[in-house]
Order: sequence, then structure tokens, then C-alpha cells
Amino acid sequence: MMKSFTAAIGAALIAACAAAPEVPATASRFADPASIDAAFPPGLAEVSFESGGDRLNGHIYLANGAGPHPAVILLHGFPGNEKNLDLAQALRRDGFNVLFFHYRGAWGSEGVYSFSHLIEDVGAAASFLRTNAADYRVDPAKLITIGHSMGGFAALQAAARDPAIACTAAIAPANLGARVFAFDQSPELEAGFRAYADSLQMLAGFDGERGVAEIRANAGAFELQTLTPGLAGKQVLIVGSDKDASVSLENVIKPLIAAYEADPALKTTGVILPGDHSFSWTREALINTVADWAAGCR
Repeated sequence: MMKSFTAAIGAALIAACAAAPEVPATASRFADPASIDAAFPPGLAEVSFESGGDRLNGHIYLANGAGPHPAVILLHGFPGNEKNLDLAQALRRDGFNVLFFHYRGAWGSEGVYSFSHLIEDVGAAASFLRTNAADYRVDPAKLITIGHSMGGFAALQAAARDPAIACTAAIAPANLGARVFAFDQSPELEAGFRAYADSLQMLAGFDGERGVAEIRANAGAFELQTLTPGLAGKQVLIVGSDKDASVSLENVIKPLIAAYEADPALKTTGVILPGDHSFSWTREALINTVADWAAGCR
């Protein structure tokens, strides 16, 4: 009896599967390539390059085809738990090469971690791509910096220092210049930052005391709102989220967007999305926002 029942259930499941309609393929620029270039297929290349005498580790997502492709330098935050590699994969499928790396002193890269080093390391990454453009099918005239949180800070700072970078995007960017005022207003906030920094064993040579001292010593240089002269003529994207507990929408993101939009020399796009600091439940919206903006940087 049991054998007959099991056979009947199996037959019913097979029939149901056979009768189920096929799910139609969704046309999307993020879909896997319909055809692969046999000579220049999509790939992943492990790389390392030097910054300040130290070796940094990373990898490049290579887009389909000979190119040369526009290239994104994708920058993680502090310390970098959210790496946004889903965004990297989407951009590759959309025809961009994407370089992801770890800063000096972070996650196994050589050297000592510091906020100043972040900015210098992005410059070293750009130099690496330009020098090795032919090897990695990169268009050296079309480099884009895109960063999240502290990576957003680094993306804007580096783009303001590099006249050849025409496009830069900051996702929930940390404004270290404004952090000094926040520390002065709230000793509890500074104490919390110190304690968190002390816990980050993946950042070599760094702790809360060093971090606070560096922020206070560089308050003017670390202020993102004063970067407008260096960003003149560039396309800038600022993305914030409405429930970000790490980078204040009202105190950081909205004032930054307003300052950039007020300067006619900048081509600023400001977007506010639902979500937390990592856009945990709005990843598709984030990816579409960044990719739509990046399409104008090809």
C-alpha cells in the first residue's frame, strides 16, 4: 500500500513539473552575457600593487570582450565588512572592469592603516590601472572611483586630487571633517568611536587614540564640503539612506548634497534611498542607482 502511495505521489509531482510554465528570461543589462568572447572572456585576476612602499592585495573583475573597458575602483569602508561585491559583479556584467583592493594595513595588505593612507592608496590604484591598462583591458582615460562609507570619503578625496578622474560616487560617505564637531558635541560619540576602533584587529597599527588624533589633526583637509574646487567639471553621485545609524542623513548627507549642488561647476546627482548604512534591504535599488549614473561615464 505504501509503495503504491509513494509511486502515485511521485507520478503526480512529475506531471506537475512537466505542466508548469517556463519562467521567461528577463532582459537586463545585468544578465549574464548572451555570448562569450572566446579570446577575451569575463574573468577574475588577482593583483597586488605598491603604495608607499607596501604591497596591497586585491582583484579585478574583467568584463566580457577586448575593450578597452571603463574601470571602476571600488572602495570599501571602515573596516570593510560590507564590500559591495554584488555591485562589482553587476557593473562587470554591464561592461565595466572593477578593481577591488584592501588599503594599507587592512585585511592582510602590508603597512599601517590610516585615513590619510586611504586617499594615497586610491591614487596608487589609479596609477596601477593606467600603467597596466593593456594587460587588463582598461581604458585609462575612463577611471571611476566608487566607495561606500569611509570608501566614499576616499573616493571623493582621491577624485578631487586627480584631474583625470571625471566621475566619482560616494555611497553613505563618512565626512571625517564634520566628525570633529560631532566629537566636540558628544564625548560619548568619541568614546564609542575609540572603543570600536580598538576592536578592529584587521587594521594593522591602528587604534582609537590614533584614529581620533588623525581626524582632529586633519579636520580641514578631511572636510568633504570643501572639495568642490578639485571636483569642478566632474560627475559626482552622492547616495544616502533614510535609516542610516552610522552616517547621519540630516547632518552629513543632505548638507553634502546641498553644498555640491550649489556649485554650478559640479555635475551633482543626489539620491536618498530606503535602507540602513549597508542598504541591506535595498541592494537592487542601490545597484540600479549606481549603474544608471555610471552609464554616463563610459
